[in-house]
Amino acid sequence: MGNEETVPLAHRVPDLGVLELLLTVARVGSLSGAARRLGITQPAASSRIRAMETRLGVALVDRSPRGSTLTAEGALVTDWARRVVEAAEAFDAGAQALRGRRDSRLRVAASMTIAEYLLPGWLIALRGERPGTAVSLHAGNSADVAQRVLAHEADLGFVEGLSVPDGLDSAVIAQDRLVVAVAPHHPWARRSKGVEPAELAGSPLILRERGSGTRQVLDAALAPSGGLAQPLLELASTTAVKAAALSGAGPCVLSELALDDELSTRRLVEVPVPGAALARALRAVWPTGSRPAGPARDLLSLTRRGV
Repeated sequence: MGNEETVPLAHRVPDLGVLELLLTVARVGSLSGAARRLGITQPAASSRIRAMETRLGVALVDRSPRGSTLTAEGALVTDWARRVVEAAEAFDAGAQALRGRRDSRLRVAASMTIAEYLLPGWLIALRGERPGTAVSLHAGNSADVAQRVLAHEADLGFVEGLSVPDGLDSAVIAQDRLVVAVAPHHPWARRSKGVEPAELAGSPLILRERGSGTRQVLDAALAPSGGLAQPLLELASTTAVKAAALSGAGPCVLSELALDDELSTRRLVEVPVPGAALARALRAVWPTGSRPAGPARDLLSLTRRGV
């Protein structure tokens, strides 16, 4: 008895598949008929029943040319098996309900650039695949997004910084670069060779707030040149930064994605900064030790297809 208790239950109790087989034999009255119902061969069905009899140490089925009947012990085991299978069915139904609840909603947190310029297309594509999923989106800076994912307030996050905070796993979903841009009448607009990193670092700029991925990359890129001067303006949204630059207030630094329209129409002019490391990776993030599931998994897949 003591030795049996040290053996894991899974090694002492028959699995669900053979219990279902025994119940089907009891119902149809033959091993061959049960095998057909379950989509297995008759020899395979016989082998499974014999293995269960060996494990339990009792005969369960009397076999004859007229069919298969349960022994007295087999009838008792069948009754127990029915309860186990019913419990398993209840477990499966509950798990399906949990999956249904999970799949009915998706909470996304994304940094401003990704939320404004990439996520709309991904979410439209997701809607086509999962029309019944309600999506909520929180847009903030990369530090805020990371905190929301760590606090399990978002199922999937998207960030723009140089690194991923502890406690999060990530996957690169796109590449981006920062662009220095000025209004056409700004003196830098006429510099064909652009500005050196040291001059950029020493100039008052229109910037995103600390904690944004854009600011993190710019701080790191200009650290060898002495770091950023006091910003001319420090704003919490990409739209506000662009508006200030368009007014001629001064140079701004934003994602190439955010400046595409303004640069193509020459409302803003790109200023090259040779030698500055302004490229960055855009990442999806989720808690370490878990993989995105359900709608979050599907959204992550869409980002990798380049939708």
